[in-house]
Amino acid sequence: MTLALTSTAFRPNQPIPARYTCDGDDISPPLSFAGTPPATKSLALIIDDPDAPDPKHPQRVWVHWVIYNIDCIGLPEGASRGPLPPGVLVGRNDWNRTDYGGPCPPIGRHRYFHKLYALDTLLPDLKHPTKAQLEKAMQGHILAQAELIGTYERK
Repeated sequence: MTLALTSTAFRPNQPIPARYTCDGDDISPPLSFAGTPPATKSLALIIDDPDAPDPKHPQRVWVHWVIYNIDCIGLPEGASRGPLPPGVLVGRNDWNRTDYGGPCPPIGRHRYFHKLYALDTLLPDLKHPTKAQLEKAMQGHILAQAELIGTYERK
C-alpha cells in the first residue's frame, strides 16, 4: 500500500473552499492519512505555496503550516485551532505563527502543496521549527511521502 493524503474538503488539483482561507474561517481542512509503512513511528505535514507572490513570477515558497509527531490517521477540520492530539508538535509558518494560515494569495491562482511524510522516528521537540529546520531533522528518517495539491484564487 502507498502512503496517501486526502481531504473531504477538496479533490486533488481542485479549488480549496473559501472556508479554509483568509476569505473564510481560516481553519485547517480535514485531512486523512492511509497506507503508512509498517515501520512508521510518526508523521509530519508541511503545507506551502510555491507560487508566492504571483504565480506568473514566483519569488518564494510561502509556508502555511508545519506540524510533526502526528500519530493518527488524520486531522479533523479546524485541528489547528486545537487541541491537537497528544504529542503532536507544531512549527512556525511564514507569518511567524504556530497555527495554520490558510490560502490568501495577493494575485492569481496559487497551488497549495500538502506534503505528508511517514518517518521511522519520533522527533524531539524542535521548539517551533521552521520548514527548513523540520526538513533537516527529517533527513534520513523519511519512509514514504504523499502529496495533495489544492488551488485557490481570491475573487
